[in-house]
Amino acid sequence: MIAFNSENPPLTMLVNLFDALFYASHHTRLIAGADEPVYLPAQKASGPDYHRLCFREDYFSSALHEIAHWCLAGQHRRQLEDFGYWYQPDGRNAEQQQRFEAAEIKPQALEWMFSVACGQSFQLSVDNLSSGQSSPSAEFAQSVVNQARLWCVSNALPVRAEQMLTALAEIFDAANPKDRAHYQ
Repeated sequence: MIAFNSENPPLTMLVNLFDALFYASHHTRLIAGADEPVYLPAQKASGPDYHRLCFREDYFSSALHEIAHWCLAGQHRRQLEDFGYWYQPDGRNAEQQQRFEAAEIKPQALEWMFSVACGQSFQLSVDNLSSGQSSPSAEFAQSVVNQARLWCVSNALPVRAEQMLTALAEIFDAANPKDRAHYQ
């Protein structure tokens, strides 16, 4: 694999780390520069012969969030565009927002843990600004906290998530991401 090179050294480290961990074993590459984040499975007939996990522009947090989704997706979902998830764009009504938040508990908890491992800040995302909702519901925030804290002690992280978290903590030499004190 050719090393990714950008003007953002931590992002370069992240892209190269993902490739080192998962290109050979899962034929998946982390790709910067997308207008919108998306997961694209390999095309057998045309296109790249590897899976592409595309994150928004050069945003570190977007990369961590997409990696979290990928680490949680099972083998079947990794064969589907965007993991086959339902997604209603910004402007969701209250019921749609509740569905979005329910689907985002684990990915955002894992993104938070990845952020701690990298020494990066983390902010819960409601991804629904045009509807006037700028902050997460108390229930969603508490569910994300609870999930992160559970993963700190239960050793229940999926294998790829554990591999990524361990590697991030080693390469970025930041705080212990399994210290429950980070998740308040």
